[in-house]
Formats: sequence, structure tokens, C-alpha cells
Amino acid sequence: MNRIWITGYRNYELGIFKNDDAKVKIIKQIIKRKILEYVEDGLEWVISGGNLGVEQWASEVICDLKNNYEDQMIKNAIILPFEDFGNAWKENNKENLFKLLNEADFHLSLSQDGYKSPIQFKNYQKFMLKHTDKALLIYDSEHLGKSQYDLNKIIEYNKQNPSYDYEIIDFYELQELANEIQYKEY
Repeated sequence: MNRIWITGYRNYELGIFKNDDAKVKIIKQIIKRKILEYVEDGLEWVISGGNLGVEQWASEVICDLKNNYEDQMIKNAIILPFEDFGNAWKENNKENLFKLLNEADFHLSLSQDGYKSPIQFKNYQKFMLKHTDKALLIYDSEHLGKSQYDLNKIIEYNKQNPSYDYEIIDFYELQELANEIQYKEY
């Protein structure tokens, strides 16, 4: 496995509106653990979109790993579905996306046009599936969110391409990590 697609909930779907929320720490920690595990299996590229929440947190984790573990040869790519992605966001969210794009080893917009139709998101999913070897989602089927569309496409793709693997981190696994961190802090 050389390339992994990381996606999941948007921050607002988790009720997270500040970067210093304790839930962000847990999510970033589990992403970091998984990435370090995957590096042992040959992971070279982490590929995500620029969505608020899990995708941006994954990019932040990669930047942190690259700054703190010089021996890690991991690279970060951010793929956007269309050119003006994020333009309707609040200014601080736009600035964070721009910062992450500048820190990424590679970034591109699949469509050079602005948003035109939902087909741009379907093209994005196809691209991500064809250019990654595995997907990692932070998602719980009991709590629906926008990433359910990615999960459905990943499952459909996996049925046709059994070598394409995916892993889901659900709320139970996140809670276990939160309990572990809380236990270590006391």
C-alpha cells in the first residue's frame, strides 16, 4: 500500500467549531497512529480533499509528522473537486485551506471550473479511488454525515475491485482512545 485516501466527518457534523476542542485532539491522535502503522507497511502518500474536519485534520497531522519525524518519507496531497472549492467559507476557514494547500507536497483541482454540478463530486470520488490503494474513514453508520456518500462509493468500488481495501474508525474506537488518553493523564 503506497497511497491512502483519508476522509470522514466535517467538523460541524461532530459539533466541533474550534480547533482547540478536545475531540480534535482525539481524532488527530487516531489519524497519527493509523498513519504510522501504515508507514510500516510502505505508505508513501496520504491523499485527502480539502473539506473542513477530518480531511483538513489529516493534512495537519501529516505536516506535523513531517516536521517532527524527519526520517518519515510520507507525503501529503490535497485534491479539490473544483477550482473555487472553499470560496463560500468563512475567512478563517479559507485561510486555513490556503495554508494547508501551500504546505502540501502536491495539490490540484480536478476541474479548472468553479462549481457547476454534483458530477464534479462523483468525478472526485472516481479519481480518489483510482489513485489510492486504500481508504481510511472516520465514520459511524449510526450517525449519518456527508462522508456516507464516499463510503457508499468505496464499498461499491471494493466489490468490483477486492484488492482495494478500506478501514472505518467509528465512535466506539474514538471513545476507546479518549478513555486511554484520559487514563494516561491521571
